[in-house]
Amino acid sequence: MDLEIAKCRMMVAVRKGFDYEAASQPGCRLKIATKYPEIAASHFAGKGVHVDIIKLYGSMELAPLVGLSDAIVDLVSTGNTLKANGLEAVEHIVDISSYLVVNKAALKTKYALLEPIIQSFGGAVKAKWAFI
Repeated sequence: MDLEIAKCRMMVAVRKGFDYEAASQPGCRLKIATKYPEIAASHFAGKGVHVDIIKLYGSMELAPLVGLSDAIVDLVSTGNTLKANGLEAVEHIVDISSYLVVNKAALKTKYALLEPIIQSFGGAVKAKWAFI
């Protein structure tokens, strides 16, 4: 169930002025800093772009500024952090939202326990939209 909270986008971002369009053509090679290496690798492989993934945690925005990477793949909500660090989002990868996930086996074996919890979450999501 989509809880419709913590919505953001996974984006590719680069230093302002970096020619991402030319650098991300099929057959090109990019250095990408991210804490999401599998998603980044899959995204660029689908475009035919070779990437060297640099797995980082925190302060991702510094990687292109200090020459560690050409671009970053990170979660973006407002884009203010990117702008504050002289970066710009150049490509959307996927929309992100928080989901309630229930194990199928647990749902069958513990339905009486889980059903009220699921209903409560569903009611909260519906109530949110009633006020908008």
